[in-house]
Amino acid sequence: MTVDRLMPTEEAADLLELTRTIVEAELRPRVDEAEATAAFPREVFATLGRAGLLGLPYPEEVGGGGQPYEVYLQVVEEIARVWASVGVGVSVHALSCFGLFTRGTPQQQQWLPDMLGGAQLGAYCLSEAHAGSDPAAMRTRAVREGDEYVIKGAKAWTTHGGQADFYKVMARTSDDGAAGISCFLVPADTPGLSADHPEQKMGLMGSTTATMLFDDVRVPVERRLGEEGEGLSIALAGLDAGRLGIAAVAVGVAQGALEAAVAYAKEREAFGRAVIDHQGLGFLLADMAAAVDSARATYLHAARLKDAGRPYGRAASVAKLVATDNAMKVTTDAVQVLGGAGYTKDFPVERYMRETKVMQIFEGTNQIQRLVISRHLR
Repeated sequence: MTVDRLMPTEEAADLLELTRTIVEAELRPRVDEAEATAAFPREVFATLGRAGLLGLPYPEEVGGGGQPYEVYLQVVEEIARVWASVGVGVSVHALSCFGLFTRGTPQQQQWLPDMLGGAQLGAYCLSEAHAGSDPAAMRTRAVREGDEYVIKGAKAWTTHGGQADFYKVMARTSDDGAAGISCFLVPADTPGLSADHPEQKMGLMGSTTATMLFDDVRVPVERRLGEEGEGLSIALAGLDAGRLGIAAVAVGVAQGALEAAVAYAKEREAFGRAVIDHQGLGFLLADMAAAVDSARATYLHAARLKDAGRPYGRAASVAKLVATDNAMKVTTDAVQVLGGAGYTKDFPVERYMRETKVMQIFEGTNQIQRLVISRHLR
């Protein structure tokens, strides 16, 4: 089942076709084993980087693909349709590069080509165990000593934790609340930086998540992005774009679940005919298709606002909320369509259902999205 898309240019259409080719040739044959064994697919990100798919929304002059967000998100959706862990990883990597692109000096931005080309995989360290939805409450500290900062603390829920080549880290440089947080790019091989044991999650097993431990990690001043105290604003500036990435991932997983459910319903017979021909199940599949299409429309609307240079924060929260809530419903219904078979690991729909739950939680819980939307209504 191929989604009929209206791409803005012929180049964009070719990129999407390239993505589908790579997904079928490189990702689909590996996904089941990698998810079953919690194997991190580092080589897949290298492949995507070589194909130019990791840096699509960034300008060509810094090593990116120069594509609008509308195109980039549809590429992310196509990846997540087959392998959600990789889709999430692509979104997180793009987010980890955002601060360097927007606030880095020309000298610092010389690091971008390797990052956007896939030679360097990024991670994003904002949350702490006691400071999830309230990042201003973070306690990780960066104390300046001459031409270095010494970072001490721990960052929870780090996607690619222990696997990334660099970490975009928010740490407290003063006690001045939200204004006391600064941003640093920390190479993975810096002494004192290590990853705790990976989290034992219910889904996204191919996406390693770990707490990163900073034990007197020394970082040169030139590794700070922006000025002291600008870290939280740098972090939050990228979150709207990050939410759109997760919205696209959620739509991709929902699309994959819909395709699996439709294929099963066409083949499975009950009472002498294919189960898709029974109105009760046909209507359920129709609702699933409508949920996927409407969620896709929300993220594309937000992306087009972003591409036009217009405010898109509210639209990004709507997209993240709608796409992830719809994906949870669609993947749950996909299990229902398959009946007992859907509850087994013989079919991928149980994995889709497990993977989707966290999408209602990370990049800002859906309760936070409702808070953001309601504030825009005042």
